[in-house]
Amino acid sequence: MKHIFVTICILLTSVASSSAQEYKSSDSIYHIQDSILIPTKSGIDISATIVRKLTNKEPLPVILFYTTYYQGERDNFFGKLSADRNYVGIVAYARGIRTDISHYAPYENEQTDIYDIIDWISKQTWCNGKVGMYGGSYTGFSQWATAKNIHPALKTIVPQVAVMPGFDAPMENNVQMNLGFYWPHNNIYKKEPARRSLPFEWFENGVSFKQMDSLAGYESTIFQKWLSHPNYDNYWKSMVPNPDEYAKINIPVLTTTGYYDGSQIGAIQYFKLHKKYNKNANHYFVIGPYDHWGGQAKAAKNLMGYEIDSVANVSMRELAYDWLDHILKNKPKPELLKDKVNYQVMGTNEWQHSPSLQAMNNDTIKLYLDNKILTVQKPKKKRFEKQSVDFKDRESQNNYYTPEIVFDTLDTSNGLVFTSKPFEENFSINGSFTGNLFATINKKDMDVSLALYEQMPNGKYFFLTRYVGRASYAKNNSKRQLLKPDKEESIPFDNTRFVSKKISKGNRLVILLNINKHPFEIINYGSGKPVSDETMKDADEPLKIKWHNESHIEIPIWRN
Repeated sequence: MKHIFVTICILLTSVASSSAQEYKSSDSIYHIQDSILIPTKSGIDISATIVRKLTNKEPLPVILFYTTYYQGERDNFFGKLSADRNYVGIVAYARGIRTDISHYAPYENEQTDIYDIIDWISKQTWCNGKVGMYGGSYTGFSQWATAKNIHPALKTIVPQVAVMPGFDAPMENNVQMNLGFYWPHNNIYKKEPARRSLPFEWFENGVSFKQMDSLAGYESTIFQKWLSHPNYDNYWKSMVPNPDEYAKINIPVLTTTGYYDGSQIGAIQYFKLHKKYNKNANHYFVIGPYDHWGGQAKAAKNLMGYEIDSVANVSMRELAYDWLDHILKNKPKPELLKDKVNYQVMGTNEWQHSPSLQAMNNDTIKLYLDNKILTVQKPKKKRFEKQSVDFKDRESQNNYYTPEIVFDTLDTSNGLVFTSKPFEENFSINGSFTGNLFATINKKDMDVSLALYEQMPNGKYFFLTRYVGRASYAKNNSKRQLLKPDKEESIPFDNTRFVSKKISKGNRLVILLNINKHPFEIINYGSGKPVSDETMKDADEPLKIKWHNESHIEIPIWRN
């Protein structure tokens, strides 16, 4: 099970350590100013490091890498990368990092602090008045935060694998992940690393999710604060642009992410909203077979057992700098960016390019979940599949996790499997699948997991993508609407991960439908109480579900 822990906990962890290992350079060619304090209107100074090449004497464009992590001198890596491209490279830290950690409040101060940082940069003699930003995860989020009120000197942003607070972390579709505890504990406050057995202890003890920190021996203010906002409410929404602010983002933007990036649904949501509210948005989007690391830095030739197509072996970091050169130095636009949406179709060894997300598809496959089959025919006879989940049983778990993308057998984990007939022609899946589940349950809520696979004629499975979401928020992620026991309910979903892959003639699609019950995401016992307060005592009788055959998924495709 250790791969589960690693997969979740790396979502927001620092990349500086790995970066430093792949980059070596002599400090003798740089002028490095460490621990510079940049003033802000809040009265709280921001710590920063400035890196310039000694040979550069004239004012230059500046690349700002804003981060919430501190890895010592290894962080100079990001400044040196920019200096080597004949920029001034600046690494600036979130409020409280390297100064007074009591000032630290993740996601809450970027809008104002980064504006003040850029204002200070723009007035320095070594700056030519142009500033660009790039970087991934929290660093990606920070660029969208400052885009709420763009400083005139900020000419472009390159948000990579960008987190959207409350939307994809520390909860996804209102289902909380335990990285909400681990991430600030291990990476920000630098406390004694939380023992890796902690999720299993919580799972086995059956205590409430909000007691995760007490099991570690202290109270995490951030963890508790986040749990107090289970809705996607104004607390979360205020951290990123609102519709009016998206409409005013007229600087060029480049977004990069990956099919297997934990932050992908946030990264793509920024793109969707920017294009929705600013019809003339100069925004390019790049996605391929990458995880959280590959979507912001260097592609893995072998990604969790899958050998990526050779054309997908692209450095997203190099692409970011080529983009920055294009905007800040008037160099040619990167060749990969042939249109606004650029995506690598797995299994074809080709990149495809489209003016919009909608233009990527010329058809949709609608598949009904009927009698363990994914069928294109709407069922004429109503029926259902039964599922029972005993939350008191901690000997078994329900999850979709696999350590690899391609594997021999499917671990159903008490879930229901629906399989299509072999397809009679080739096509490509391009985009995010959606759907509507119809269920009758004996409780007031449940957390649903839905994983999509391709099955080859040799029996092997290819993991494509997954949805996880809380039924009571399916219609509105800002307002909880409990289900009525023993009444058929509709559970629509559309916030799933984007994937592009060729599906060959003779292959099948497979859905694994399940209810969350494992150590790495919260357990929804269905009592109707705040889920983070629920304990195993709230489990009562097992969750009993009737999955009605009106349930269906819709998959966007391209037919040749």
